[in-house]
Amino acid sequence: MNLEEVNKIFRKSIIDGYFEPNLVKLDFKKSNVKHPTIRDDGLMQTNLLHLFFDIDTGSDYPDGDEWFMAEFLFPYGIKIPDSLKGPDYFSTMSVGEGKNFWRHRELIRYKYGKSKKLEESLDFIEKKYRELHSMLEPLEKEIK
Repeated sequence: MNLEEVNKIFRKSIIDGYFEPNLVKLDFKKSNVKHPTIRDDGLMQTNLLHLFFDIDTGSDYPDGDEWFMAEFLFPYGIKIPDSLKGPDYFSTMSVGEGKNFWRHRELIRYKYGKSKKLEESLDFIEKKYRELHSMLEPLEKEIK
């Protein structure tokens, strides 16, 4: 196996064995939305915002066993306020046929050298989800 394959297996194991079960304990459930580029299922607390784990990005890096990307997907092609656009909040993601979804990506570093930071990373994911979700709540009536 090469480095990229090993890192993907390790990342997937950490997500499946730690992050997903602990997020389920925090009232997340399996998402009913399919991500346009990530094959695995996502998680959600409400149908407004969906969380996916990107195990591919950066898996070819030597320290690729220490982090992964969390992608928060707002899977609706509606106009969002300019204040929510940009790298701090949401950027567009083309899904074909002239449609765009909105997404926010975060680097989740769950290990620093020999020190594991799983609890801190889990806490960060949940807080980021709540923050982004609260920003999107005013748009909820537009998608119904």
